[in-house]
Amino acid sequence: MKPLELLADARTPTGSLLQLYRHDGAYLIRADGVELMSTRRHHSEDKLAELACAGLATKPGARVLIGGLGLGFTLREALRHVGPDAEVVVAELLADVIAWNANPAYDLSHVAMADPRVRIVHDDVVQVLRARPGAFDAIMLDTDNGPDGMILRENARLYSSRGIVSTIRALVPGGVIAYWSVAADPGFVSALEHCGLRVQTVSARAHVTSGPWHTIYVGRVDTGRGEASPAVVKPSARPRRPTSGGRRRGGRS
Repeated sequence: MKPLELLADARTPTGSLLQLYRHDGAYLIRADGVELMSTRRHHSEDKLAELACAGLATKPGARVLIGGLGLGFTLREALRHVGPDAEVVVAELLADVIAWNANPAYDLSHVAMADPRVRIVHDDVVQVLRARPGAFDAIMLDTDNGPDGMILRENARLYSSRGIVSTIRALVPGGVIAYWSVAADPGFVSALEHCGLRVQTVSARAHVTSGPWHTIYVGRVDTGRGEASPAVVKPSARPRRPTSGGRRRGGRS
C-alpha cells in the first residue's frame, strides 16, 4: 500500500489546520483531518464552472469571479468557457494555498495561473465582492463544503443573507451566481429565493461515473421580485464538523 505523503500545511485565520497530501500520484487537501478535495474526483467542480460560465465564450470582455482556489479545477474549467479577452479573478484567503497551486513540482495549477486572463487575489472573497459592485458576469463560490457542511468558520458569512446580497450586488445585470455544496440544503435555497434569486438546483457526481452526488445552486436575479433586504432573511449557514459518515466533499482520496 502506497503511503500518504504530507507535503505542506497551513493555518486559517481562525486556527483550522489545512494539509496538502500526495497519495499514489493524486493530491488532496484536508481541513482538521477532514478531506476537502482531491485531484481524483473533481467532476462537480468542473460542472460548477460550466454552468456559471455558459454563454460567456462569445461575450467580449467577460469578467468572472471564483471564490476559493482549491486545487484549481474550477479555474481551469472556467478558462475553457470564456473568451480570449476575458478576465478570471480568483479570490483565495490563504497565501499557502496559492503557493501550493503555483508550485510546478506539484503539477496542480501553475499553468492555468500563468494564463494572461487570470488574476489571483490574495483576499477574502467577501471583501472582493463588496469592493466590486456590478463587476462580474458570473460568480462561482466553492469556499468550503457548502452551506450545510461547513468546516471552516470564516466561510459562514458568505452563505448568510448578507453574504448572498453582497454577492448579488457584485453581478452585472443578467449575471449568474453558482454555489457548490456537498449536499442538498432546502433551507439555503429558500434563503437565495428570499434574496431575490431564481434558483436552479443541479446534481453532479464527484466523478463522471462514480462517487457521491454533490449539489450546485445556480441563481439569477428575479427582476420581477427585486432584491430582498438582508435583514429579512435569517442565515441558514452554520459551520459544523461533518460526521464520519461522509458528509464531506466525499471519498476522494
